[in-house]
Amino acid sequence: MEYTYLLVNFFTIIIPFLFSFHPKLEFHKTWSAFFPAVFLTGLIFVLWDMLFTKMGVWGFNERYLTGIEIGNLPMEEVLFFFCIPYACVFTFHCLDLFIGQIGGPKMQKFLTLFLVAFLLIFGTIHFTKVYTATTFISFALLLLYAQFILKVNWLTRFYAIYAVLLIPFFIVNGILTGSWIEEQVVWYNAEEFMNFRVGTIPVEDAFYGAELILMNLLIYKYLLNRKKTDVAARIKTSAL
Repeated sequence: MEYTYLLVNFFTIIIPFLFSFHPKLEFHKTWSAFFPAVFLTGLIFVLWDMLFTKMGVWGFNERYLTGIEIGNLPMEEVLFFFCIPYACVFTFHCLDLFIGQIGGPKMQKFLTLFLVAFLLIFGTIHFTKVYTATTFISFALLLLYAQFILKVNWLTRFYAIYAVLLIPFFIVNGILTGSWIEEQVVWYNAEEFMNFRVGTIPVEDAFYGAELILMNLLIYKYLLNRKKTDVAARIKTSAL
């Protein structure tokens, strides 16, 4: 069906969008931080996507698309980089309201370095496979930047919440990679990734998704914190 990919995007975002206005969640009040984050991150990932599509690393099945294109990408693929981050950042926002600190700085550092080591080892071993190497190495660098340059203290919560997000991830990506439907919506060049799949999903997709969400969150949280600092400064100034 030509609207399959569009419907995947729609059903991914509709419930998070409706609940954004819930009085106990009020995610809509953070939109001033979310939208710059999603557009900046989306720009990077769309350019990455355009390049890999041009290189034949992956491509799209016209059977499941409306036929509207932006550059060399289907409109639905561009929307993916808005709809998926919206649902995931919304979920992080909700769970973060109720989840306290998980572990401490030492645990976060250990988990991050363990993940970075895993990513760099497999990214190096499969350096000739473009999707594997690019995703694993770039994600490792982003984690190192978050841990040691930005020194964020919520990476352990991100790991835990992303583990929860893997459940809807496997449903969405399962559909896109051919589970429960006749053909793949998105196809992959077997020469450019490890060709190890969970069901129909290349294992690289889980790390690609994690990098997409983490980059959104880093910008989103930075803008939120800056806004809080500016408000506190204005309050202090007005009180003097």
